[in-house]
Amino acid sequence: MNEKTIQLVEKLTTIPSPTGNTYEIISFIQNYLNQFGYETTKTNKGGLMITVKGANHQKHRFVTAHVDTLGAMVRAIKPNGRLKLDLIGGFRFNAIEGEYCTVHTANGKISGTILMHQTSVHVYKDAGTAERNQENMEVRLDEKVQTKEETQSLGVSVGDFISFDPRTEITTNGFIKSRHLDDKVSVAILLQCLKKIKTEKVVLPYTTHFYISNNEEIGYGGNSNISDKVVEYLAVDMGAMGDDQQTDEYSVSICVKDGSGPYHYELRKKLTALCEDNHIPYQLDIYPFYGSDASAAMKAGADVRHALVGAGIEASHAYERTHEESITATEQLIEQYLLSEMLD
Repeated sequence: MNEKTIQLVEKLTTIPSPTGNTYEIISFIQNYLNQFGYETTKTNKGGLMITVKGANHQKHRFVTAHVDTLGAMVRAIKPNGRLKLDLIGGFRFNAIEGEYCTVHTANGKISGTILMHQTSVHVYKDAGTAERNQENMEVRLDEKVQTKEETQSLGVSVGDFISFDPRTEITTNGFIKSRHLDDKVSVAILLQCLKKIKTEKVVLPYTTHFYISNNEEIGYGGNSNISDKVVEYLAVDMGAMGDDQQTDEYSVSICVKDGSGPYHYELRKKLTALCEDNHIPYQLDIYPFYGSDASAAMKAGADVRHALVGAGIEASHAYERTHEESITATEQLIEQYLLSEMLD
């Protein structure tokens, strides 16, 4: 299943989906699932719900992954015809310096590059020291424009979405390098799980709602549309890597606490037991500056046991990387979890 999952990750990363503009990718996922006979429901917020009836219809599970990504909007058109950005999601301007991008206008798409205004070292003395911020960073359009009016004539306006080129690459030794692995790796894993359930006629022990959320990067992706019968809520999202972190690119990361507080202790212990019983490599970790769909659901008042797992992602919210071994471990844990009995 892993090779197919990686191919699906590659496909998903090529479809632009900054938070607020996820219509194209949600449509792609609908069509993907329809070919296996699934009925999907689009929520008013634009997310996608797939409900798989299980042997027990009195207790439900809720599993999420988010398809929205970091991105930007046109904040203003500058006098020189270039664009000022307004960021969507929690990242820094230095993470996108030099990146190719696409401006999504009402009339079509325009390619460009995100640069410092003071980029040329032959002209600007402070090219290396100037702050990477909203005032200094701009989009250079691949069009013959030198004035605000010329850019406006292309149909560019304030509020147009800007997506970042993913630059997805799969190496021969199993690494996947790309923007937006957060959280398209997890979406690909859930889609492959749904495919396997249908093609192999798997009967889940409990009715399970799979929710592809589309507002996670701004804090409220999976906080609604939760049935009163839902007892357990599993968010599948990236595991953060860095100093003092245990997460790596070769195992599944199980979050014990993030910026919202601790996750459900008993459910966490169950997930670690599933890993140990099935020889799945895992790491327990704390993500200090992080929130998930599960934590958003808790803040919205959902009375559920919540947990968070995911593949380890290096350089999160920048040009990210993971490895096929981490994807495999995450797939294995989710499969074991979906087939397991609930806690008493």
